[in-house]
Amino acid sequence: MAQRKPSTVETKDYLERMRHSASHIMAQAVSDLYPGTKLAIGPAIEDGFYYDLDVPRPITPEDLGAIEKKMREIVNANLPFVREEVSKDEAKQIFSGQQYKLELIEELPEDSISTYRQGEFVDLCRGPHVDSTGEVKAFKLLSVAGAYWRGDEHSPMLQRIYGTAFPTDSDLEAHLQKLAEAVRRDHRRLGKDLDMFSVHDEIGPGLILWHPRGARVRTLIEDFWRAEHDKRGYEPVYTPHIASERIYAISGHLENYAENMYSPMDIDTMPYRVKPMNCPGHILIYKSRLRSYRELPIRYAELGTVYRYERSGVLHGMLRVRGFTQDDSHIFCTPEQLTDEIIGVLDLMDHMMKTFGYTYSAYLATRPDKHLGTDEMWERATNGLRQALQRRGMSYEVDPGGGVFYGPKIDIKLWDALGREWQGPTVQLDLNLPERFDVNYIGADGAEHRVVMIHRTVLGSMERFIGGLIEHYAGAFPVWLAPTQATVIPIADRHLDFAKGVGDRLRAAGLRAEVDARAERMALKIRDAQLQKIPYMLVVGDQEVTANSVSVRLRSGENLGATPVDEFIAIAKKAVEERE
Repeated sequence: MAQRKPSTVETKDYLERMRHSASHIMAQAVSDLYPGTKLAIGPAIEDGFYYDLDVPRPITPEDLGAIEKKMREIVNANLPFVREEVSKDEAKQIFSGQQYKLELIEELPEDSISTYRQGEFVDLCRGPHVDSTGEVKAFKLLSVAGAYWRGDEHSPMLQRIYGTAFPTDSDLEAHLQKLAEAVRRDHRRLGKDLDMFSVHDEIGPGLILWHPRGARVRTLIEDFWRAEHDKRGYEPVYTPHIASERIYAISGHLENYAENMYSPMDIDTMPYRVKPMNCPGHILIYKSRLRSYRELPIRYAELGTVYRYERSGVLHGMLRVRGFTQDDSHIFCTPEQLTDEIIGVLDLMDHMMKTFGYTYSAYLATRPDKHLGTDEMWERATNGLRQALQRRGMSYEVDPGGGVFYGPKIDIKLWDALGREWQGPTVQLDLNLPERFDVNYIGADGAEHRVVMIHRTVLGSMERFIGGLIEHYAGAFPVWLAPTQATVIPIADRHLDFAKGVGDRLRAAGLRAEVDARAERMALKIRDAQLQKIPYMLVVGDQEVTANSVSVRLRSGENLGATPVDEFIAIAKKAVEERE
């Protein structure tokens, strides 16, 4: 497992200042090389920086080398970064002809306008920066993309140049190697190579077609998910893909979430919507009859498909889609049961994440400025989450104001094999829907009491989770998840009948096995199986037929030699059962 990057305040602060400075150096270089360039914005981002520019001619990847060369000249000049406070009128004069800067200046208060100058180049900026351009030594420009001004698709399309910068050349080289490995692991490429999924314009962007191999992996994960939930007392439910608009008026989605929902369809003169969430349906199941405190907690679980509008520009393979299936669950409990229920969710999350080989970090996200409910309700809910984390002995960081408007939450961030952070499980307390839907139970005193409602996902969306797994494993799924666990490779046609018999025995034992009966050379068949990331390649020839054995090769290239068929079956089944 890759190590996490340093995260001290000092390191983060310096890297951000240096990368922000690199974006200014890049903007100066582009302005020098392409007179008439209009500057937009150029922030530091995670692991790098970018600048949005309106350039007189399109910048191509082939141009990045020349821009880097010009940047190197600016770095070698060791120009100091000089901050200057200016009035709004002075700022307008400095940036006359720079339409994007002028738009930003109009929105700034008179007393908060500053610029940074390096040599003859000046930019509108709050800073801070490093002392001089000479400090930005280890940098690399990475790519060019299109970006709408201020993210508005009705505004001009600008060119965004991405780059990265580090304190030393060795740090930069390590990062570039990591980026190259990320390209090798890209789930979109591997998904195509491994024949797992596809996206087609005929169906629409952001909608995934699961091929047999991808569907097999998904089915295995879903079966594992169901078995673990059965053990923990969750009850399966199903809700429709569409619902009357009335339910989303009650839930508040029409009021607070309409921009992420698809337009209504008319059915019997009534407006219906494809569902963006599963929770309203789960609430109606709970409310279908009167509930006693003796029944609680009630845990509903659904692999429910939902649909949310995402702009075309942000769609990304399986990681950002418009239709996806959530492993959604809602727990209805009493206030006294809250902490134990949260601990149960965290136990399930920990077991499943470790099974898939992830390490993780936990965050307690607290009340945002815009929120529903009283301060007392929020304090009680947040304390319930905090107590669960503390009782379980989990270390966590507080994310001030990071909760959603209807309640605090625990966010789990996963760390993959490259040390990248992914959004993982979430546990949310809801102070909104129980009020809107009047969700209650009858207490021991015979009176109605408001139920405590917990939203939680462990895997999130199946699309994003499996897309992330493809990259985490680089397509080489562990034996229990591999779409094909073993392929039997006969050396010659006379070995084909024996190979088919071995395949039958493997399948009868519950293993997913194929027989490569193609009239191709053995070396090519082995190579193809390695490219398909199949865990076991079982070669059979004269010796294996005579000994009732198989010659076992691993996808890593390791050769385990001749192994009796029954012994191989035991080895493979053990790997499956232990989820190695």
